[in-house]
Amino acid sequence: MLQSLHIQNYALIEHLEIDFEGGFSVITGETGAGKSILLGAIGLLLGQRADLRMIKVGAQRCNIEAQFDLSQYDFSDYFSAHDLDFNGKDCIVRRELTATGKSRAFINDTPTSLAELKELGERLIDIHSQHQNLLLNKENFQLQVLDALAQDTEERKQYTELYTAYRQAQEEYKREQELLEKGKSEQDYIAYQLQQLQESNLTEGEEEELEQELNTLEHAEEIKSTLYQSTTLFENEDSGLVARLRETQRMLDSISAVYTPAQEWASRIENCYIEVRDIAHEVSNGMEEAEFDPTRLSFVNERLSTLHALKQKFHVESVEELIQMESELEQQMSRIENSDERLKEMHKRIGELEKKLDKAAQQLSECRHNAAVQAEHEMTERLVPLGMPNVRFQVEIITDRDFSPTGRDRVTFLFSANKNVPLQPISQIASGGEIARLMLALKAMTSKVVKLPTIIFDEIDTGVSGHIAEKMADIMYEMGERQRRQVISITHLPQIAARGSQHYRVFKTDEGDTTTSHIVHLTREERIEELAHMLSGSKLTQAAIDNAQALLEQYN
Repeated sequence: MLQSLHIQNYALIEHLEIDFEGGFSVITGETGAGKSILLGAIGLLLGQRADLRMIKVGAQRCNIEAQFDLSQYDFSDYFSAHDLDFNGKDCIVRRELTATGKSRAFINDTPTSLAELKELGERLIDIHSQHQNLLLNKENFQLQVLDALAQDTEERKQYTELYTAYRQAQEEYKREQELLEKGKSEQDYIAYQLQQLQESNLTEGEEEELEQELNTLEHAEEIKSTLYQSTTLFENEDSGLVARLRETQRMLDSISAVYTPAQEWASRIENCYIEVRDIAHEVSNGMEEAEFDPTRLSFVNERLSTLHALKQKFHVESVEELIQMESELEQQMSRIENSDERLKEMHKRIGELEKKLDKAAQQLSECRHNAAVQAEHEMTERLVPLGMPNVRFQVEIITDRDFSPTGRDRVTFLFSANKNVPLQPISQIASGGEIARLMLALKAMTSKVVKLPTIIFDEIDTGVSGHIAEKMADIMYEMGERQRRQVISITHLPQIAARGSQHYRVFKTDEGDTTTSHIVHLTREERIEELAHMLSGSKLTQAAIDNAQALLEQYN
């Protein structure tokens, strides 16, 4: 629940600190005193977008911070998933806005994104305003209410997983059909291209080897001449390098017995002799092989021209890419040739998923029908005391043939407040006051199954008064005190204000050119005075004070 709220430099609020209690509390104050500003500040803590115009005039920074006690609720999954510190009880949420346009959010002093803050906020507080009453007219909201009552989380999860797989299988089947149609229209051309590449007998590295060979063939005479001269220098009997090395080795060997260093030199020269002799042999062989071959030169040129033409035709840069393209064309041909069998398998899988999805949809629908019976009974019981003795409430569930992300069911709440008025969708016949009572009854009913720490009602009593207001107050009191959660009602009705276990008043003061909003926790005497003002207006009378005191004693 919301334990404390600290606001600094937000709209008309310069500095505000207030503690809240559990159970049912009320907030009162004149129109324009700052109740909506208070809700706006709380909304920022729940991840709403910031409006920099709400920073107090003249201030450079706005801070809003709230502390929540979550000891009665299991939030460990959220904090673990987002890697946030959590001691199992306290949660501190903070938003900071600056006049320069910066906005920062923190959860337990750890910077966080607005998306994460909003995810947490939806589990912390439900702010019910008059605007939210409009949701009652939307089918998806009505379905969400029914699902909450049905507690069909597992059934919806199973259905959603199957629906996702089913839709993916359909999309894959559609894409496969499109590829097949396109492939069949181009099959002859693909086969022609593939034949060209296959007949070319491409090998990796071939082009580089051919270019090297071409270079050698084009310079064959120059190479042979150079190798001949090199061989002569190596192998001349009198002055060749091999013979001279051999002779030098022998001379050093002859003095090695009397001059020790000569032995090492002779050994090293012998190694050189062996290496040079081998090189001379290889150069000699190269000279024999280096012959101009016009036939081979013509073949190499033609082969390189073929490879170049293929690269140009297929718009690639290398033979390796041509080989890759050949492999892709083979795959395309294989896909086309085996397409009927593959499509048959994919269609079979779609059929299997459809059967499972149909079964999951039936289970989900069964849960909803059972919840609908419960909702019709409980809503009638709750609405009769709210001034609707002849009320009829019905949950209409229409099962469609096609699957949707939420199942096959379309849910409509039908309503009639009078005997002679047939049941019709709520959006068509319910008045503003009736909508307010319907929403309160729905909230009370769903709050028993939805574990939400705090619910704030923003003037849900609009359009009602007197006895009906007392009954609405009883419902909110029951939600807060008996269901052991925090319920806060912003109200203009004394009947509701008197029912709260805690009472807060919002007011504003004028100091020079500045208007500032404040909130205070009222004592019993202050509550009597506030209720008296609500009963009689700005002028207090003893009758109003007595009436306020009696009203407060009636509930407390």
